[in-house]
Amino acid sequence: MKLYTSARAPNPRRVTMFIAEKGITGMDTQLIDLGALQHRSPEFLAVNPFGRVPALQLDDGRVLAETRAICTYLEGLYPEPNLMGDGFDDRAFIEMTDRRVELHLFFGFANCIRHTHPGLATLEQPQFADFGASQGVKVRDTARWLDGVLAAQPFVAGQRFTIADITAFCALEFARGLMKFRPAAEGLPHLQAWRDRMAERPSATAG
Repeated sequence: MKLYTSARAPNPRRVTMFIAEKGITGMDTQLIDLGALQHRSPEFLAVNPFGRVPALQLDDGRVLAETRAICTYLEGLYPEPNLMGDGFDDRAFIEMTDRRVELHLFFGFANCIRHTHPGLATLEQPQFADFGASQGVKVRDTARWLDGVLAAQPFVAGQRFTIADITAFCALEFARGLMKFRPAAEGLPHLQAWRDRMAERPSATAG
């Protein structure tokens, strides 16, 4: 398998962290330079016509794009440690939580950054600064919700580490770098403590 990925981009980081947590080794990787617009090159568009990373080319030549689809495939190939749920009931609640985090935290930070940060102007055209600023306000409501969740349980989806923790951690780290977002400075001590615990996992520095 070949993983098309990119340094510092949050969605590729989710897959890289998932791979590290699974202990998967020996995967071929190809870095796509987003700053040089390699994701818009004819060569990469032949791999993924949407021009997005990550993308996973399977041994039979088929290509899986979209972060969660890639993780679902890898979960099937490497079922342990389980990160997406054991049985339909567990899977459903982990997926619900992961989707909430992705839609309201991850995308909130991403939309704020993509539409307000000058360094991303070449990637996001046109930028809508007012929309980006509004996303920066709304995403803090989600962060407060998550702080409350983590006041009552050790991990985002419950009592153990799952894909939802990966999604939330990569969202926070993206915001940490480009928005200077710090949960403690926002009055979110439980989210900060959880983030600091996640940062100690070996997978947090993978890739």
